[in-house]
Amino acid sequence: MPNIVLDAGHGGNDSGATGNGLIEKNLTLDLVLKVEQHLKTKQSVIVHLTRNTDEFVSLNKRSQIANKLNSNLFVSLHHNAGGGTGFESYIYPGLKNTITGQIQQEMHKDIINFLKLQGMTDRGQREANFAVLRQTKMPAILLENLFLDSKKDASLLKKPTFIEELSQTMANSIASIATNL
Repeated sequence: MPNIVLDAGHGGNDSGATGNGLIEKNLTLDLVLKVEQHLKTKQSVIVHLTRNTDEFVSLNKRSQIANKLNSNLFVSLHHNAGGGTGFESYIYPGLKNTITGQIQQEMHKDIINFLKLQGMTDRGQREANFAVLRQTKMPAILLENLFLDSKKDASLLKKPTFIEELSQTMANSIASIATNL
C-alpha cells in the first residue's frame, strides 16, 4: 500500500503568509487534516503528517520524516502572498520528464479543474529549488493554494465549504496517483 506524507507548511513561530485576516500556518494545517481524513476513508493509502498541531517543524525535519518512512509521495501544502491570485504547483528543477513531473501534471490538472469552476487563475506548473523538494528521496510536490493577500482568493479560503471541496479534490487526486506508485 502506498505511503503518503502530507506536509502542512509553516507552523509554530513560523506563521507563513498573512492577509485578509488569514494566517497560512493555520490554513495549511486545516487543509492537511481534511485531506488526511478523506484519504483515510479510501483505505488505499497509508497517510503520515509532518505536523498535526501548530508546531514548528524545520524544513530538514520535514524531509527526514518522509525519507525515514520510505514514503512513495510527499505533498506540501501552502498558500501564497505577494499580490497575485490563483494556484500554482512546484517540483524540483529538472524532474519534468520523470514520475515526479507526471504526478505534477495529474495533480495540477485535477486541482485546477476544480479551482477554475471557482473563477481562479492557473498560474502554472513550476520548478523551484525548495528544501522539501530537494531533500526528499521520493516524488515530491508543493502546492500553493491561492493568495491570502488577494480579496478574491481570501474570500474563498474563508468558506468552510470551499476548503472541504478543495481537500476532497486533493484527496481524490492523491488516491488516483497512489494507485500507480
